[in-house]
Amino acid sequence: MANKDKKSVLIQGNQAIVEGAIAAGCNFYAGYPITPATEIAEMMANRLPRIGGTFIQMEDEIASMGATVGAALSGAKALTATSGPGFSLKQEIIGYACITEVPCVIVNVMRGGPSTGLPTCPSQGDVMQARWGTHGDHPIIVLAVSSVEDSFDITVTAFNMSEKFRTPVILLSDEVVAHTREKFEIPDPEDVQVYNRVKPTVPPEWYIPYENTARGVPPMASFGDGYRYHVTGLVHDIHGFPTERREEVKAFTERIHRKISHFYKEIQIVKKYMTEDADVNIIAYGSVARSAIHAAKEARKQGFKVGVLQLVTLFPFPRKDVEEVLRSSKRVIVPEMNMGQIAREVKRVNKNYTRVVKLNRYDGSLINPDEILRLIREAL
Repeated sequence: MANKDKKSVLIQGNQAIVEGAIAAGCNFYAGYPITPATEIAEMMANRLPRIGGTFIQMEDEIASMGATVGAALSGAKALTATSGPGFSLKQEIIGYACITEVPCVIVNVMRGGPSTGLPTCPSQGDVMQARWGTHGDHPIIVLAVSSVEDSFDITVTAFNMSEKFRTPVILLSDEVVAHTREKFEIPDPEDVQVYNRVKPTVPPEWYIPYENTARGVPPMASFGDGYRYHVTGLVHDIHGFPTERREEVKAFTERIHRKISHFYKEIQIVKKYMTEDADVNIIAYGSVARSAIHAAKEARKQGFKVGVLQLVTLFPFPRKDVEEVLRSSKRVIVPEMNMGQIAREVKRVNKNYTRVVKLNRYDGSLINPDEILRLIREAL
């Protein structure tokens, strides 16, 4: 399509998430207003009815997550968005979505915490909650955005991964990304790659809802399409009925992990900036990645060889890419707006390759490039 048909707009991160969701085929949103994610709900309330979709404001965050799961079971591409306190309330039903293998996207626009915390200030304190917030031994995909462009592109990616792997996907933004406005060219719909869930091709009487397929991802029938099957939060057999038979429990648990672990190369996304010859590399994500990239460029002007590894996928943790940077660096700096949550993961995979230095802020302020630059000078 010619460029003249593309639309350039000045939008904030939250708006870009909405545009990305709609481009990916989202046609259902359930949520509850909460700072700093409320603009997502406001825009969805405006946009979805115009394209034949459904917006519903629920009475609380738990109900919002329940409605999201219910809509996805009925064939919708479903989204919900919240911030820290609401994310905590959603955890029980996020676990339900994991065990029932329901594709959906959960956006958490992070703010300071715990509890009500700092409603209007940025934070990255929910990283480990995104991975381990719901109980049980489960896989999860967690992605992070750092810009308006990311907010669009990675939202599309989140929907595609949720549909492809029949799993909830958690998308982490933060207050800075959410409310930063940037010029963005919205792609033509035909230029956006969209993945839709695989549906059964067999007659209803032959359908096995949790079949142990080669990919580990069984076809998913929509409620109302004539395929009747059982959905439960209990561990279940291939037909969806509760089981405590050890071999069935083992097979189920291994399959839901395998459908993620066998596709790490596709799921684990990173962006590399000037890492090839860097003496010091910065590993960052979210809004802090932008400070890191700016600091690296300034350091290069001053004669320091500095690169940045931006983590788009936080979990499953992109160990291979991180180890590659650890092996090639004299120092690795991990800046983040928490007490060191991803830094712990980096240190976990650092087999004495190099020294890992943390840079943390947890006072409700963004880590700025000058703070990172000072640490670069100290490291060298």
